[in-house]
This record gives sequence, structure tokens and C-alpha cells, in this order.
Amino acid sequence: MAQKCDVLALGLGIGILLAVYAFLLGLAAWLWNWGTPLVEAVSTLYIGYAPTFLGSIIGAIWAFVDGFIAGVVIAWIYNKFQK
Repeated sequence: MAQKCDVLALGLGIGILLAVYAFLLGLAAWLWNWGTPLVEAVSTLYIGYAPTFLGSIIGAIWAFVDGFIAGVVIAWIYNKFQK
């Protein structure tokens, strides 16, 4: 029998991973103009996300919340199927 997934751990793991990604993408768009169209597209969902330092922090916060919720939901659904 498979083990249950830790809901909080998966939420934190995915949230942190997405936050780091969004932050680094925002910085890359700001410093090297790399990925700017992607940052602009995601900014339609994450209010305040922009290719600036502050915008990268705001995007990272949004991405953490989004990833945390997604991770919790994924773990919860996984655990429901384990029954």
C-alpha cells in the first residue's frame, strides 16, 4: 500500500519552486531582456508582476500562493485516491 502524501509539504515545495522560478524569470527579463513576453503574459494573472526588481518580488509572492494552493489540492486529491 502506498503512503499518503503530506499535503503541507507538497504545497510548500511547489510554492517555493514556483516562487523562485517567477523571481528569477522577472530578474532575467529586467537585467537581460530575456523572457519579457512571458513575464508580460503572466502579469495578466499576477497583478504587479513586471520585469523589475520589485515586480519580480511581487510575482514571486503570487507564484508562491498559486503553487502552494495547487500543491495542497494535488496532494489532497492524491490522498483521496489512496483510499
